Amino acid sequence: MRERPVWIPDLLASPHEAVDKALRVRRMFNAIAPRYELVNTLFSAGRDAHWRRRAVELADVRADDDVLDIACGTGDFARAFAKARPRCVVGCDFAHEMLVRAASASGQSAPTNDRPVACAPGSDWLEADALHLPFRDGRFSIASCAFGVRNFADLNSGLREMFRVLRPGGRAVILEFTRPANALVRCLYELYSNRLMPIAASWVSGDRSGAYRYLPRSVVSFLSADQMCAKLHAAGFVQAAATPLTLGVVTVYIATRS
Repeated sequence: MRERPVWIPDLLASPHEAVDKALRVRRMFNAIAPRYELVNTLFSAGRDAHWRRRAVELADVRADDDVLDIACGTGDFARAFAKARPRCVVGCDFAHEMLVRAASASGQSAPTNDRPVACAPGSDWLEADALHLPFRDGRFSIASCAFGVRNFADLNSGLREMFRVLRPGGRAVILEFTRPANALVRCLYELYSNRLMPIAASWVSGDRSGAYRYLPRSVVSFLSADQMCAKLHAAGFVQAAATPLTLGVVTVYIATRS
């Protein structure tokens, strides 16, 4: 008997309002983990690597920075930060299959489970919920998240956790999809992302969870850049700035804990 999809049409109308969103997001990412990076590269035409590199550049990484990459997935953003040579990088996610691949890509052992790890040179991997991070206040100087905040079951709580684990002067670095401001660009992009990409990506990945129908819907029903900056300010951050990339398809947010 075929497993019931994680995301069904009734839920896709308002995916951020699903009462069991966290459980569905975890199941979805565990299901698509094996070909997740391949699909990202193919269907962004390789631009995803550029977006991550640009976000790391805007983060102004220093040698004494301790980086926490939240909702790290298979670890591509954490690895981009590691190339900038901070003191250490820790990646955390609540989808176990994603973390297994993150650790494997780094040549490291399986992730630890919901407990603090030593921040040693290189990257460490931790299975943990973004809304309940197992770190003391002010532990990190950079808290990052690439294409993950819109999947939080409670965005406000997730941003407050990012704020909590940052030391004074620390930076939140968020990379997220946005709807292009230009009407023609937005129309063409959403035709691709809502109609063409879900069919092709589901075929390439072999996905039956409905992930590649949820993901574009989660973008069009998410916050604008101005609304996201307002959420960052409400969480306690100052100097929240939004930098659009690739005609506004994605945006990098940099916010500081005063």
